[in-house]
Amino acid sequence: MAVAREQILSKLRTQIRITGHIIGVAVGAGITAKYALKGGADLLLALNSGRFRQMGQSSLAGWLPFANGNELVLEFGAREIIPVARQIPVIFGLNATDPTIDLSQYIDLISKQGFSGINNFPTIGMIDGQFREALEENGISFAREIEAVRIAHSRNLFTLAFVFNASQARQMLGAGADLICAHLGLTKGGCIGAKKALSLQSAKLIADEIFAACDEFNTNPIKMIYGGPIKTPADLSFMYNNTTTMGYIGGSSFERIPSEEAITDITRAFKQTGDIVQDELLIKMIEGVKKHYDYVAFVKEYVAVNYRKEVLFSDLANVAHISRSHLSALFKKEVGCTFPAYLVQFRICKAKEMMKFNNIKLNEIAGMTGFNDYAHFSKTFKRLTGLSPVRYRRGLQAAKH
Repeated sequence: MAVAREQILSKLRTQIRITGHIIGVAVGAGITAKYALKGGADLLLALNSGRFRQMGQSSLAGWLPFANGNELVLEFGAREIIPVARQIPVIFGLNATDPTIDLSQYIDLISKQGFSGINNFPTIGMIDGQFREALEENGISFAREIEAVRIAHSRNLFTLAFVFNASQARQMLGAGADLICAHLGLTKGGCIGAKKALSLQSAKLIADEIFAACDEFNTNPIKMIYGGPIKTPADLSFMYNNTTTMGYIGGSSFERIPSEEAITDITRAFKQTGDIVQDELLIKMIEGVKKHYDYVAFVKEYVAVNYRKEVLFSDLANVAHISRSHLSALFKKEVGCTFPAYLVQFRICKAKEMMKFNNIKLNEIAGMTGFNDYAHFSKTFKRLTGLSPVRYRRGLQAAKH
């Protein structure tokens, strides 16, 4: 059933204080909710796009007139998600721009059904151009989504706001939003994911702008990110290490992409026979490259596993059966920087994590993160962080005290 707003905020902030981050999962079925909770999800979002994903459709279907989104969420959310959620809050994805509902009355109905709060989804923020202008001329605007958050806040419901820029963040915070989530677009990856998405570097810049606006408020809002180029733990690690996000909300990343891969793999396994034992990790990575042509994901996953060792880009290109120049171009287009720059950033971020443990010497950290000598490590660390490793660690120690 519904969890009180104060209790949600207390639990989330405690979790952030203890582990550093929280996870929200946008679900479309009870089975997804059940196992997301088993994996440690802190929030569940019942969104109409989640239901469409269960039908084998793209999340984009949630913005199209294929069904009444609010009725869809009310039905499956109350019947499938809330009963398995227990003490984990379930947030209702509210299409606030629906002109056929009274926002105040509908939010009361959402609360009575056992939902703990609302989220502005689907959001008009995903629409631009002439179509956006036509919608706003007819009163279908982002202002309605802000008003929904204002009403829900006045009812003491938890409010999670998707925003696309700093101005929207300020408006949502002014309406009482408890959590600001930088919406980075539809999730890329898998068979039916978005074919175009922001690079990680571009996503970082947008998140930085939005979170800077959040920091202007003394309400201490929770800051999270959603969608876009983040489809693997390695992508999320990049955002954790390079922005002030407190957590991640995923839909396709948790629900669609893993299902696509698992069902495909198990079906193939039952169909094929054989008893040849090979390196499972490498085989999976190479098979993923051959089948889905997701070369960039292959490179990022390899770095996440092997950053301590020497990593040669030419070797990765050979394994992926692609020219080095083509792989380099693909990588820079998707990630927003060159492979050497990404590798160095990844290693320095890992070094910063290790510096939290005082029993590990700095020269040991240098070797553990792939640097051949401490001088090179120290120079690179200062170039990327503005501080020497010694000063950075002292800052960490001072912050603890």
